[in-house]
Amino acid sequence: MTLAVGGGLIVAGAVVALVHTAMSSVQDSIALPPRSEAPYSEPYEGDPYEEEPYEEDPYAEEPSATEPDARKDVTITACTRDPQIGWQSAKVKVVNGSSTTASYTIMMEFLDEDGVKVAEGGAGVVDLEPGGSAVKKAQGVGEVPRGTTCRISDVWRTPSD
Repeated sequence: MTLAVGGGLIVAGAVVALVHTAMSSVQDSIALPPRSEAPYSEPYEGDPYEEEPYEEDPYAEEPSATEPDARKDVTITACTRDPQIGWQSAKVKVVNGSSTTASYTIMMEFLDEDGVKVAEGGAGVVDLEPGGSAVKKAQGVGEVPRGTTCRISDVWRTPSD
């Protein structure tokens, strides 16, 4: 009996030593590089840089008089919650109301009964011909409570080449 206990302690000690050695080598391999030896410099004390006033979104494309707003091209046809995993999804129908072939990115918000956003999701349509339509599923990510509703938060329409 004494030999069995003593042998067990020796094996346990060897395992601990082996794990300690392995952890030390891993720790050395993921250590942070040394800090830079560059000298510290004082903040720039010249004249402050004057920027032009920032517009709300300088890269946003304004819908032209002949091209309708992309948001009008998308409608929600169904809003459902998966009963097994509790994730919300929306089925959206996209009808290309522009005069060119376009791709769409649709962002969804899923709101609880109080109107608080509890999840987000999205869907995309690629190369939809003018007047063409497509139905896509915008899958939310994460469990939501029963009674959650769907709302389109943003739509981008990009002309296809």
